[in-house]
Amino acid sequence: MTMLGLLLALLLPLSGIRVLTNFEGGSVGKVEQVSPTHLRCAVQGQSDQEHRNRQANWYYFELTNLPRQPITLDLVDLAGEYNYESPVYSVTRGTRPMYSYDGTDWRHFSDVEVSWDEREPHLTLHFTPERDRLWIAHVAPYTHKDLVALLGAFRKSPYLEELSVGRTVEGKEIPLIAITNPQIPDAKKKVIWLMFRQHAWETGSSWADDGAVRFLLSKDERAARIRDQVIYKIFPLADPDGIADGGVRYNRNGYDLNRNWDTVDPQKMPEIAAQRRAILDWVDSGHRLNLFLSLHNTESSEYLEAPAPFKALGERMFRELAETTSFHPTTPLREMGTTTTPGKPGRMTVAQGLFHDRQLPAMLMEQMIEYNAKLGRVPTAADRREFGAEFVRALAAAVTDSDMYTSK
Repeated sequence: MTMLGLLLALLLPLSGIRVLTNFEGGSVGKVEQVSPTHLRCAVQGQSDQEHRNRQANWYYFELTNLPRQPITLDLVDLAGEYNYESPVYSVTRGTRPMYSYDGTDWRHFSDVEVSWDEREPHLTLHFTPERDRLWIAHVAPYTHKDLVALLGAFRKSPYLEELSVGRTVEGKEIPLIAITNPQIPDAKKKVIWLMFRQHAWETGSSWADDGAVRFLLSKDERAARIRDQVIYKIFPLADPDGIADGGVRYNRNGYDLNRNWDTVDPQKMPEIAAQRRAILDWVDSGHRLNLFLSLHNTESSEYLEAPAPFKALGERMFRELAETTSFHPTTPLREMGTTTTPGKPGRMTVAQGLFHDRQLPAMLMEQMIEYNAKLGRVPTAADRREFGAEFVRALAAAVTDSDMYTSK
């Protein structure tokens, strides 16, 4: 290629639509320009340390130099694998991507703007930009910057304690926060541990955490009653590296942070090692733990699972959540198995691992990102925030066997 040809090859893309990911959480795979107004954007996806279990759903990118005419954008390379079964699609016919013109206010593309092609499974967006700059994401992003802003707003609160339990593969701090009234002796309180964002793509759980923290530190009388009677200990971002780097569900060494709780390795998976140590140190030092719950997102199902010995507590939680929150269960309470993949090490979730190690009341909950009939729409970040406040009230009611927190 001549110098002129090389120069043209570099400059021509700048005259059309540009695709950028140079920001926290940004991710996209190969981009192909079919025409000046038609792009094919591969979903980068992520596989585990065995190069298996690829999940392809997290995408978050910026489009610039947009024309004021109809745009077609295909999301491709979606085939994946889950728990060694394939093909599995995490982007589906029911997926409604989100867009923002300012990087803050996120909205879903409408049904008429989204189509699904079953022949080569891919999702297509058809839309006319209102401005020359637009961000698109699988679900509304929530990054470390958002957590810093949240905690910064409450840093002077006497009810908030911020800790770091260790560091990630890349050296980032692993945050743990505690919320309670320090004027009331801990021995008189119930203790609930929560974990959010074990999988980087599951931003809905972070928006729920955001709403939960805002409520628990608020002046609401129900929040004050909870602080007097409950200690909330919260892992708000369980995978800081993945969240920063636009990951999906594995740490930087390829280990799923909601598996491997039976094969903890401080070098390969320092996140699990640090979080597990913090929980077990708390229990082993004589503190009570009345409930542990890890909140997740999935496509079109919503459920709660609990170990068989804690079925009564699970049923109480299930009832409180179903009656007082936007929780829309698609199955009855599930009995938690001993592992996700029998006979294979490295396949226990956090809840399975904690129950196995100390017989703790550890549970897992999934929330759908697709259409929720109870809400009557695809859940938004605002819906998740509202759920977060309802969520911590319902859990407090379940462990204390009192509805004083859910009643206004």
